[in-house]
Amino acid sequence: MIRKTVSVFDVPSQEARQAFIALEKRPDIHDATIASLDCMNTVRIGGADLSTPLAFPFTVAAWNLERCLFPLESAEKLRKTGAPLVLLSEMDEGMARTGQADPTAIVAGELGMAYAYGIEFLELSLGSEIEHSFCKDDFNEKGFHGNALMASTPLKDPFVFRLPGEGKWFKDSNEQPRVGERCAIGATVETEAGPFVAVSVHLESVADGPYRERQISALMDAVEAYAPGLPILIGGDLNTGNHSGGDYRTDTLFAMAEARGFECHGGPLDQTSTRPSLITRFPERAMKLDWIVCRGLKISESHLVSSLNEEGKPLTDHDMIVCTVESFA
Repeated sequence: MIRKTVSVFDVPSQEARQAFIALEKRPDIHDATIASLDCMNTVRIGGADLSTPLAFPFTVAAWNLERCLFPLESAEKLRKTGAPLVLLSEMDEGMARTGQADPTAIVAGELGMAYAYGIEFLELSLGSEIEHSFCKDDFNEKGFHGNALMASTPLKDPFVFRLPGEGKWFKDSNEQPRVGERCAIGATVETEAGPFVAVSVHLESVADGPYRERQISALMDAVEAYAPGLPILIGGDLNTGNHSGGDYRTDTLFAMAEARGFECHGGPLDQTSTRPSLITRFPERAMKLDWIVCRGLKISESHLVSSLNEEGKPLTDHDMIVCTVESFA
């Protein structure tokens, strides 16, 4: 678990990033490359300076923003939920496809929240062929892509946990070469009734159910060691059923989580959480990927919020999962 915090990441040079593309694609080389990069071993913190704890009941929103092409519109949709705790995944920083911007800082600034951000991948290209159409530059200033946790209360002792993986994106055959593994961003959050741990996570898409079960089981182990006995809320894109038939019920992580005392909330079970977007143009693909998993907290309801704006434009290929936390269980 990574607990070193910074306000600004160290940025690998363009030359270093190009050199990574030519590396031999072996697991030990991949692991050593990750370990050598300061930016992959720190948590970036920023946003508002806050002091008020959360009061029950409160809303939690988890949303995969698919690079976050539209930070201002996304922030406005989040604001309308009234959520004081926000879990985001697929957030760029210094990528040409998102205007070299820092969408995490923009969204947190619009919402008046504190944030913690961790890098999932160091992107070594401009992204997919479709994403090239969004690029005005032919280079990435930073090449960071990761996940974020935001709150209208202080985020205490933030951490990044890199999930166990097999370097699935570190391959010569990959059109989007990357260094990194999926990760989770967490922190201790205070309420008027005491603390709990909140975690934003993104599980692997190009994998099967047992692979993702191993990832979230390792995350649960790490969080339990980080804050023994505290209630836990984990939310985000769990990629359930992705690349393994599309049926979330085939993923074994649900049974494992329930055996460990966790509840899984994803809104109506017959309602999928993905849709075609400006980047992901697959009208026939609809899956239920997004969940909130908790233990020691009472959730009264969960639902999905459409990612379409008022004009019908998709802000991302995922709808937002929103839940109401009533109290400690």
